[in-house]
Amino acid sequence: MATRRELLLKLATKVSNNQRATAAIATGLAARNGLIQRSSRSFSTAAQVDPPTATIVNKAATTDLASSLDQAKLEGETPKRSRVSDVTIQEVLKAKHTARWVEPVIPHNATVRDAIVTCISQNISGMMVVDRTDTMKRQQKCVGLITSRDLLRIMAASIKDGKSSEEILNQSVIQQMTPINQVIYGRPDETIGMCRAIMAKLGIKCLPILVDGRVEGIITARDMSEFYYDPKDLGGKKNYLTDVSERVGLSENTSMAEPPIFVRQHLASKHDPLFINVGTAEYPHPFKSHDGVGANRRDFGPDDLATDPSLSEDAHFVSTVEMLDESGTSMQKLLYMGVADGVGSWREYGVDPRDFSRMLMGECQNILHEASSECSATGGTACTMISPAELLARSYKRTKEANVIGSSTACVGVFDSVHHQLHFSNIGDSGIIVLRHIDSDVASALQRNRTTPRTERKSDLRIAFVSQQQLKSFNHPYQMGWTGEEVVDKNSSFKQASDSCTSSVHILRGDIIIMATDGLFDNVDIDDIASIALKWELDNEFIDNGGIDTRRRRWESGSSLTDISAQCIPTLAEMLCQKARENSLDNTVDSPFALLAKENDIMWSGGMPDDCTVVAMHVVGKPADLNDV
Repeated sequence: MATRRELLLKLATKVSNNQRATAAIATGLAARNGLIQRSSRSFSTAAQVDPPTATIVNKAATTDLASSLDQAKLEGETPKRSRVSDVTIQEVLKAKHTARWVEPVIPHNATVRDAIVTCISQNISGMMVVDRTDTMKRQQKCVGLITSRDLLRIMAASIKDGKSSEEILNQSVIQQMTPINQVIYGRPDETIGMCRAIMAKLGIKCLPILVDGRVEGIITARDMSEFYYDPKDLGGKKNYLTDVSERVGLSENTSMAEPPIFVRQHLASKHDPLFINVGTAEYPHPFKSHDGVGANRRDFGPDDLATDPSLSEDAHFVSTVEMLDESGTSMQKLLYMGVADGVGSWREYGVDPRDFSRMLMGECQNILHEASSECSATGGTACTMISPAELLARSYKRTKEANVIGSSTACVGVFDSVHHQLHFSNIGDSGIIVLRHIDSDVASALQRNRTTPRTERKSDLRIAFVSQQQLKSFNHPYQMGWTGEEVVDKNSSFKQASDSCTSSVHILRGDIIIMATDGLFDNVDIDDIASIALKWELDNEFIDNGGIDTRRRRWESGSSLTDISAQCIPTLAEMLCQKARENSLDNTVDSPFALLAKENDIMWSGGMPDDCTVVAMHVVGKPADLNDV
């Protein structure tokens, strides 16, 4: 059996550089979203560590650490063991390239067929797409990233569209890749723990490592897991007997277990459609008038704070339309909603910031009603659900054709009541959160409330989902816009609908969904939003001291309180807008905006006065036009 010293030396080989692991950690995703567009960027094999050199470096570092461990032992000190999560990614890359060198690249003119063959033959999960047209330079200019997950998505989407196998495999990689300015990357001095966190938060499996404008390699979750083990730990007779022999092969009588009780309760009603009651509220900037916007209360004057929604640069829409379902044989109701925040700086150029956001949301509504009317009249197979990204793209096209100057952030969603899915696309710093009652008995360890004793908790209402925002830098969100001509600068703040953060969330009965502009999220912490939603539930008796158990019994008895929900949900939107305004005017407590500003070395205290629009939604089991039982 290995001695303690041998085990420490074994670990030391891998963590020899751990002191630099905590030296500099990047803060925020904006700094790592998109590789820099410059001519020096390349995938350079010369930049890789030569395997023998890497071995010598590790050996020297191991000797130094071993000496320090021996010295600590002589002095009677207990040597500290370092965690693998503190090891730098640079060490992982060295170990990976020393063990097996593979250049994870594919030419930009390759096909999906080529990409699949490369992934399988080289046993890699992701590849940088490189442009090799300039043969005079010994550089491979990176133009994007494609992963094995992307290839599966391409095939799934193409099969759904009815494409043949040849059409699928002959598609160009460059049309399907993640563009270079949207690639999330890591840095060599960041730790395994930091990179794992980034990959988990963003749902990515491949992380290019960037050094001085060059991609030094691609790190995957598998690379970080394998780094912990020596080759002798992964093979051999002993390891097979210990790790494999007792757990290989399932018997012929193996079956799937029944879902847990709390899951079965939801599955029992999965075929029943869900419905959403919607309420909206819109507050203008408190210091806004028809003549402009005051910088502060003194500048605004003694008049009452602004309340006229027509002054707001925000815009929103809510529309229920009928379109064909997936079968193409019957109609289904779809609920669409959207918010947009006009960029106020256009006022400096004599442009009304309200025009663009209102046109964008108004055309979304027009497109939906036109499609629904055409579907009812013709019954054509083409009038199925319009995705949020497609809806934004069509509306943006109409806004440009009308030559409406300006820009805005935008978030558009659609609720599929049959499949219980909320699909959305978001550009900028508006967004969606989903609140859900999750009992502590079934919550994960990280979701459990460990600060308040269970007997003192009023509710288990938790944050189930928060949409990803898109920022160029602090207080500089990406946006859709039009200046009168196309903007060709790739580093511009203007984005297309295809660049939006697009995702889907599974929705459960009883969920509360909040879609809002940054006027809410900059001034009200998400936990406070949940507290306000809980108060709204308690005030209207959707839950009581019995919590979700009482609610479940009420549902089982047929009582949905749908009509009460439909009548009261606008109150929740109003409560949130009112809280956002209250906090925006409070200079004694730092808002989420102020806290983030200070993290970015910007001095700001108190709230952030702004327009605020909230679309509040309550998920119920019956449509509001039915009498409640």
